[in-house]
Amino acid sequence: MGVAAKDAPVRLGVIGVGIMGSNHARVLADLSGVQVVGIADPGASHRALLAQIVGCAVCDDVNALLELGIDAAVIAAPTHLHHDIALICIRRGVHVLVEKPIASNVEEGRAIVAAAERAGVTLMVGHVERFNPAVQAIKDAIKGEDILSIAITRVGPFPPRMSNVGVVIDLAVHDIDLIRWFTDSEITEVQPQIKSAVAEREDIALLQFRTASGVLAQINTNWLTPFKTRTVHIATRKKYLIGDLLTRQVTECFGFQADGSYSMRHLSAGHAEPLRSELLAFVKAIREGEPPAVTGAEGVASLEVAMRCLQGDVMPAQRTPRRVVG
Repeated sequence: MGVAAKDAPVRLGVIGVGIMGSNHARVLADLSGVQVVGIADPGASHRALLAQIVGCAVCDDVNALLELGIDAAVIAAPTHLHHDIALICIRRGVHVLVEKPIASNVEEGRAIVAAAERAGVTLMVGHVERFNPAVQAIKDAIKGEDILSIAITRVGPFPPRMSNVGVVIDLAVHDIDLIRWFTDSEITEVQPQIKSAVAEREDIALLQFRTASGVLAQINTNWLTPFKTRTVHIATRKKYLIGDLLTRQVTECFGFQADGSYSMRHLSAGHAEPLRSELLAFVKAIREGEPPAVTGAEGVASLEVAMRCLQGDVMPAQRTPRRVVG
């Protein structure tokens, strides 16, 4: 399905206007070829002000928003509501962008994917980090390279907004997606170490992986660091890349010599706002009827790995053999 007329604006609604949903509404309002029709959130105290700024209607629920006649919806409600809201929209033929993670569990995620396929609507998952200019520069730099290892650090202070998930779902799922995207390979082995130090849910996670292509990867994430850090280190046969996802500076080390010397250069990374790039990609997928930049299946795959981490799955090679006493 698509927009009725090619030159007609895409009529969009935003469901859930917390911090992320409000950002979606703000960015959408500035996109050409897009009309923000309404926002839906039964409890947000600032929704009237946001609607005034954006220039759209305020709705108490999803059904009221759908009655306004929207082509697509951005679902930024709490994760446990994603499944039900997405299915309501999809059944009405509405394209959806669902914020990460796609759902509370893998089964619900798969149900959303299946419903979108049956209805023929665009389903995109909001893994916004893929649209970070530094991440895109790294992706370009490793094209055709034999990747050996990936190390990602994503740490910071505890976010007061967080209540129903821990660091694995809130933070590490970003990097699980990046590992899969950088390597173009699925994660086959998982060795997680997680701990709850001061929060109700896990607030420290050290996660190790191996991909089907043989890449070793690790994620260090926590809510205990008093400042934010977002870094990516990738080693290939020929080069070593260091990316700071906050400053968007990417450094490439190459030309390694026997005496230990090497060359360095800074790679060019753009300045585009990741959320704007993500939303433009969503609108483009709707208009052109092409697969979105982050498919529902990819969102489910990353969620499945995150759930394996929470369940304490380990690498097969690390399992302790059962001793048989004769």
